Amino acid sequence: MSYERDPNLLFIRPSTQDHIQGVLSATVVLVMYGDYQCSRSADVYRLIKVIGRQLSVSFGENYLCFIFRHFPQIQIHSHAQRAAEAAEAAGAQSQFWQMHDILFTYQQELGNGYLVEYANNLGLNISQFLQHICKQVHIDRINKDIESGLHSGVTAAPALFINGIRYIDRWNIEQLMAAIVTANH
Repeated sequence: MSYERDPNLLFIRPSTQDHIQGVLSATVVLVMYGDYQCSRSADVYRLIKVIGRQLSVSFGENYLCFIFRHFPQIQIHSHAQRAAEAAEAAGAQSQFWQMHDILFTYQQELGNGYLVEYANNLGLNISQFLQHICKQVHIDRINKDIESGLHSGVTAAPALFINGIRYIDRWNIEQLMAAIVTANH
C-alpha cells in the first residue's frame, strides 16, 4: 500500500458518515484523530471543547464543526480499541458524544466492567451494547477511521486537521484558537 501524497492534507473529506458536532457547512471544520486511552488526546479534546464554546459565543454556533475519528494506538494502549468500540456501540443508540466524553474523562478506567457501567449510567440497552462489542459490530468503522488517518499521514494520536490542513503547531489554547480563527482567511 502506498501513501505517496501530501501528509499535511486530510485524505478523506468530512462527511455525514463522521461523528459531527456542528454542521459540515461551518466556516471551520476541525477533524481530530484520537485515542481514548491517550492523555494527550484527552487534553486536546478538552481544549477543543473550550475553544468551541468561546467561538460559538464570538462567531455563532455554525462557525466551528468538530469531527472525531478513531485512531486507537493498540500497540501502546491496551484498552483503546475496546473503548472505541464502546463509543460506537453507544452511538448505535444515539449516545456517541455522551460516551465519548465519559471515555475521555475516565480514561484510566477503560476495562470491560467500566465500559458496561458507563453504558448503564447512560441508560443504554445493555444487552444490545454488549452484543455489539462481543460481535465487534463496529470494528470496520474504526478501521476505516484508522485507514483514513494513515492516508493523511497520521502516525500517532492526537492529530488535528483544520479545514483539511494538518495542524502542527503548539497544543495550547492560544495557538490552536489562533489557527482556527485564521483558517478561514
